[in-house]
Amino acid sequence: VVLLTQRRNKHHTFFSSLNFLGTSQLSGLPEYVKIVEVGPRDGLQNEKVIVPTDIKIEFINKLSQTGLSVIEVTSFVSSRWVPQMADHTEVMKGIRQYPGVRYPVLTPNLQGFHRAVAAGATEISVFGAASESFSKKNINCSIKESMEKFEEVVKSARHMGIPARGYVSCALGCPYEGNITPQKVTEVSKRLYSMGCYEISLGDTIGGTPGSMKRMLENVMKEIPPGALAVHCHDTYGQALANILTALQV
Repeated sequence: VVLLTQRRNKHHTFFSSLNFLGTSQLSGLPEYVKIVEVGPRDGLQNEKVIVPTDIKIEFINKLSQTGLSVIEVTSFVSSRWVPQMADHTEVMKGIRQYPGVRYPVLTPNLQGFHRAVAAGATEISVFGAASESFSKKNINCSIKESMEKFEEVVKSARHMGIPARGYVSCALGCPYEGNITPQKVTEVSKRLYSMGCYEISLGDTIGGTPGSMKRMLENVMKEIPPGALAVHCHDTYGQALANILTALQV
């Protein structure tokens, strides 16, 4: 049985990212599923009302008591771009870090990475896209430029023995460009994996279908082992569970 946590606001249902390791010969499904809880970062950053720091800390501490093994805490991004994450240092320093739980943070550039480390972060994530338009609108640079920034961050992290995880958004389509080819997703994912990201999380961004999920994953798995892949699914068209099941079967 796989338990999927689900968080709703008035617009969306957010599903936690999943990583799958090992395959059961009897069921064709993974023997183990890791849930990466991203609510404190990916969930809260979409809220219009600023959530007080102490509430964020309480939220994360309660999540730590649920049995989750990975909770993404915050994003060390400029408060000008994401005001909700302006208290990243206070949140990182204020949470109680439970034994056996990892607390990664998003670090979009080298400046953010150094701030994260100073705040006590021991694992980081970088966030890229398989769409040029999405990259320019959300990261303010091209895919090529973003990869160069991430290379610096991941290289610095590796020198300090800090694990890095990579995100690829628009894996099943882009709100600006529409269809994104599996080859493009593979190209960006391979770049992140090659630079040292131990795990690549493939996000659908605007939703997708089991068919597009299967085609995309089969293409990416030609270059990256399944145990190093995760999926991040949105319930845009009510397809999140179907897409997750497809990913588990693949």
